[in-house]
Amino acid sequence: MLVPSRRRLRLEVWIVLGLSLGQSAVYSVVQLLDKMTRAPLAEGTSTLNRSQSTREYFDLTYQLLDIIFALVPVLLVLYFLTDQRQAAPGEGSFGSAFRKLGFDFARPGKDLLQGLGLAALIGLPSLGLYAAGRALGITTAIIPSALDAYWWTVPVLILSAMRHAVLEEVIVVGYLLDRFGKFGWSMPLAIAVSSLLRGSYHLYQGFGPFIGNAVMGVVFAWLYTRTKRVMPLVIAHALLDIVAFVGFSLFGKAVGLG
Repeated sequence: MLVPSRRRLRLEVWIVLGLSLGQSAVYSVVQLLDKMTRAPLAEGTSTLNRSQSTREYFDLTYQLLDIIFALVPVLLVLYFLTDQRQAAPGEGSFGSAFRKLGFDFARPGKDLLQGLGLAALIGLPSLGLYAAGRALGITTAIIPSALDAYWWTVPVLILSAMRHAVLEEVIVVGYLLDRFGKFGWSMPLAIAVSSLLRGSYHLYQGFGPFIGNAVMGVVFAWLYTRTKRVMPLVIAHALLDIVAFVGFSLFGKAVGLG
């Protein structure tokens, strides 16, 4: 099996990012500029889960399609990371890529405990950073969910949270750190670029979320370099988003939010 050249790997990375979070980062910068040139940033609003139709089952269809197609770049990354030498003849399996990323159920208990610990470590400071950003006028009002209340709203919000967790941790941490290593980059540089990318596609929410997510990226990437497992990061990220999305949907209006 031929080892891809650095030039080919760089092109591969640009394609993956252009189809996924790099594209999100570009849109996020433009959205930030749009908000800043309309009014003070503190008066802006960022809505994360929007209704896409006033008709219940069309809205559900759109939500599920968004989730499914958003995960296609993850499949592309798994394909690029698959070691065909380890696959059985005729087996089109991504098994080697899952093992390489630590995105499997090889150690469920330990992964779950690490994920819970990470969620607690990141979650509480994030609330403080959001409050500080609002007070300083550098963060928009964030509405985690604006979906109408249907029987499927909570399950879809959970799926949306899981989508974000898988997409971001597999690509921004597992995949990019692997490719940056093959570029010959030092680990601190690889972690810095990965973390800045994570912050950049949250810029549409303001500078506070940019900083918070960049710091989160450093913590997550550092842990990945120690464990070589992306699963705890996916669990932590999913838990954070589930609490934000579902909690806001169920209790936001009751506590005067939204």
